[in-house]
Amino acid sequence: MAKKDYYAILGVSKNATEEEIKSAYRKLAKKYHPDLNPNDKEAAEKFKEVNEAYEVLSDPKKRQMYDSGAFDMGGAGGFGGFDFSDFTSGFDDILNFFFSGGRSSAYERPRGEDIQIRLNLTFDEAARGVKKDLSYAKDEQCSSCRGTGAKDGTRFEKCPKCGGTGKVQYVNQGMFGRTVNVRTCDACGGSGNKILESCLTCGGRGYNRKHVTLPVDIPAGVDNGTILKFTSEGNASKVPGGISGDLLLTLSVAPHKLLKRKGLDLLLEVPISIVDAIMGAKIDIPTAYGMRSYSIPEGTQSGQMFYLKGKGIRSSRGKTGDLYLTVTVDTPKNLTPEQKRLLKELSFADRQQPKIKSYSDILRDIYK
Repeated sequence: MAKKDYYAILGVSKNATEEEIKSAYRKLAKKYHPDLNPNDKEAAEKFKEVNEAYEVLSDPKKRQMYDSGAFDMGGAGGFGGFDFSDFTSGFDDILNFFFSGGRSSAYERPRGEDIQIRLNLTFDEAARGVKKDLSYAKDEQCSSCRGTGAKDGTRFEKCPKCGGTGKVQYVNQGMFGRTVNVRTCDACGGSGNKILESCLTCGGRGYNRKHVTLPVDIPAGVDNGTILKFTSEGNASKVPGGISGDLLLTLSVAPHKLLKRKGLDLLLEVPISIVDAIMGAKIDIPTAYGMRSYSIPEGTQSGQMFYLKGKGIRSSRGKTGDLYLTVTVDTPKNLTPEQKRLLKELSFADRQQPKIKSYSDILRDIYK
């Protein structure tokens, strides 16, 4: 087999530097890449030759053997069964010129638009979980034309502008070299088809607007602002063979009249009488799952916090928050003369009011 001129294939001289070889390779690889030349056998063969040449000339040892005439094609890996996936995995810098994310979008099925809906829930529904029937409008693929937009799904032909690929290649020559962009074909909207006779059901759109009802299961423990995704429940793709978008459900949870939520924890402030604070008492407190009784010890101070483990929100994943109970003493106002007289008759030892005693002692130390 005649020896291939790898330098000629890359368009460089035999004295070319590594950078010159790499630069030439990138330009040619972009030019002949299969994603930009679908169904073009000649471009595919050129692409394989370019990679074959670069595989040899980019390796100092292989290049030296090639220049000396001692290079064995079999030792280079054959190239007859060149694996394009291996090439692509090391070629992200070039693919980034064409496709977002460094990967070819030619293999990604076009998606329809997502639908965003806000759903109002009560505090109890969010805490306990609830089933809802969600009614909304979305675009569904036309069953008459199977999304093609053509009558009976057959009255169309391959788009002449993009050759049925739905993509068009644009080449720009700038001061730093040539760049190639791939865009959706504006003639067919990315469908790859030219409609000869429009579908009577959808008017050639390929989809119809319909009102649907979707049963949704809201898990226990969701919070205000939580977004739930329902895959493929959004709008149908505008391109035949595409997939539907998603339904994004944003939850708006009404606040509780007494409980405040912080993650899975609950905060509660309870006013008690001065008598209950002094003598202790049992008080009723709300939780996300009903009422319960809690014993306040005697001598409770205003602002004192109590910790109730496991009495917060229970999530569907098995986690449970806690409840933090803060007690405030509701000091009575507008006392009657008799009430005032009785209070004045009360006297308390220093040990019964240690905070007052400590404050008085500090004052005496400061102002002797």
